[in-house]
Amino acid sequence: MTGNAGGSPSICPTLRYADARAAIRQLTEAFGFTELAVYEGEDGSVAHAELAQGNGAVMLGSKGSGSRFDEAMNGGGPTGVYVVVADVDAHHRRAVEHGAEILMPPTDQDYGSRDYMARDLEGNVWSFGTYAPEVRG
Repeated sequence: MTGNAGGSPSICPTLRYADARAAIRQLTEAFGFTELAVYEGEDGSVAHAELAQGNGAVMLGSKGSGSRFDEAMNGGGPTGVYVVVADVDAHHRRAVEHGAEILMPPTDQDYGSRDYMARDLEGNVWSFGTYAPEVRG
């Protein structure tokens, strides 16, 4: 359910957080991500972090860093991210045990997926489910 299955993903959602350390804690403890790297700024903020889930990754950092990306994201609203997991119910239980705000419990969808939704500490919506889009090269 956690870790990187190998290789490099071609798409990595990137999020900014007012409290990036709390976000990393929630994503690893409640949602089962694996911390790959955390780079600190001189002021102790998170300049850049990489977390893995399956064969995908998400990058994040602290708001207010002054970087060009931070400036471009200024005022941006919450983000929605979909993550494929093998066992939705076990993943959901873990999130609940760690106090995650659940927006939708595990639900069987008409298109064949089973998924649930949760909100992180700063309002981003995370969906975890069994549906995996097939990408053809």
